[in-house]
Amino acid sequence: MNIWVDADACPGVIKEILFRAAERTGTRLTLVANHVLRTPPSRHITFLQVTTGFDVADNEIVKRLAAGDLVITSDIPLAAEVIDKAGHALSPRGELFTADNIKPRLNMRDFLDTMRSSGFNTGGPPPLNQADRQAFANHLDRLLAQNMASPR
Repeated sequence: MNIWVDADACPGVIKEILFRAAERTGTRLTLVANHVLRTPPSRHITFLQVTTGFDVADNEIVKRLAAGDLVITSDIPLAAEVIDKAGHALSPRGELFTADNIKPRLNMRDFLDTMRSSGFNTGGPPPLNQADRQAFANHLDRLLAQNMASPR
């Protein structure tokens, strides 16, 4: 399993959790963003800079994704593409996207997008809190443990 991070909007605290997990488990972690990011020196952690543009980082992740890989993203359309390619998608808030829950999430996202384009202020998500960080770390640990236990 490789871990791909939609890093442009990924909170720093989540990146730190990912850095520690990659080192602990020896899992390859790649951050993909359109601006330079600092990563700790590690043979397991890499950074891929892409050009600026709409969905460029998302498209690069999908292009490189293999079945069973994990993508960290809060982007619902990207999560849907990951699931379509038999990957795993986890939000920085610890929400695991699955084939069962991605369609309703896409519908809600599209509905809110329509509301915003009509001038309605839907607000933004609340700040990341300790419960979100814990949910993320727990899901990440479970996915990594499953990967380590599965035959290679």
